[in-house]
Amino acid sequence: MKLLGKFPDPLLAEIGGQPDAIRRTASGLTDHAEALVEVARRASERTLVFTGMGSSYFACYAPATYLGGAGVPVVMTDAAELLHFRRPSLEGSLVVAVSQSGESAEVVRLVDDLRRDADRPFVVSITNGSSNPLAEKADLGFDTRVGEEHGPSTMTFAGSLVVLAAIGRVLAGEDAASAVEVTRAGAETAAAAIETLLESAEDTAARLGAWLGDRPVLALLGRGTARAASEMAALMIKEAARYPAESLEVAQFRHGPLELAGEGTAVGIVATEPETSELDLGFATELVEHGTAVLAVSADGSGPDGAERVAVGEQDRLLAPAVGIVPLQLLSWRLTIDRGRDPGAYTIASKVTRRE
Repeated sequence: MKLLGKFPDPLLAEIGGQPDAIRRTASGLTDHAEALVEVARRASERTLVFTGMGSSYFACYAPATYLGGAGVPVVMTDAAELLHFRRPSLEGSLVVAVSQSGESAEVVRLVDDLRRDADRPFVVSITNGSSNPLAEKADLGFDTRVGEEHGPSTMTFAGSLVVLAAIGRVLAGEDAASAVEVTRAGAETAAAAIETLLESAEDTAARLGAWLGDRPVLALLGRGTARAASEMAALMIKEAARYPAESLEVAQFRHGPLELAGEGTAVGIVATEPETSELDLGFATELVEHGTAVLAVSADGSGPDGAERVAVGEQDRLLAPAVGIVPLQLLSWRLTIDRGRDPGAYTIASKVTRRE
């Protein structure tokens, strides 16, 4: 089902292009089967480090959470921190570096510097395409095969999650063939769920825009793998709509920011982690009781009375962020239109950050 041509502007078209992008990435995993075997072999007795910047970094929450839950120690730190302060800790590690463009300044410089170390890490890159500095400098590269993207990360974010899901599985001990098969099945479920959400994209966007209204405070919360969705959504809303949105881990919001609860605040909670969904939705109820506008995104559409609720279906945990973020992407698009912005266009920042 191709949705790209039915949308009125480039940003909404790229949001609508995610199902096909996910399928392209998943289809390409078969060609990466040998690389997955090599990742698992190289990981033996090495510290596992996931890194990136911006949306690429946020995608790493999914495999880092999954591996930690599987008993595999893992470090997740953005490339700027590793480059300037923590590089010595990377000696002898396996670094999974994500950069959709493969040109992000901090990531490329980090890998350049690591290549000069005596006990240099083994670097695995995940990029959209293979003709870029990061893919060329890495020891092993994965291509998401998403294709061209002009606006804030949507399709490339989803594609990165698919590759990271397969890598996460082999690092947790699953054989490569099984990791590919399970990830491809989960990717199809995710793509179909996004298509369902996008059938009424403009109506959903209008409803969520009305939910936010003129409230000046917007917080987006998530736990575990869902943090990939909430963090990326906050970034996209700032990037596309130039609207200030803060992302926090759900529990962190109780430690001080809870004072923001009330009529002037809107809180979106991505409650797609099965282990904590009941806890997250219970917190949503508490926020509603304080007069906060609450949006609850969950598998079955559960949530407190008085909250906006969106169901995204049961998803593979590693891929759930690709679906859970869609309502918030639609909110971002609606805000962009309502604020008179050119959807997907940049005025100060740029699609690719090539300087520190």
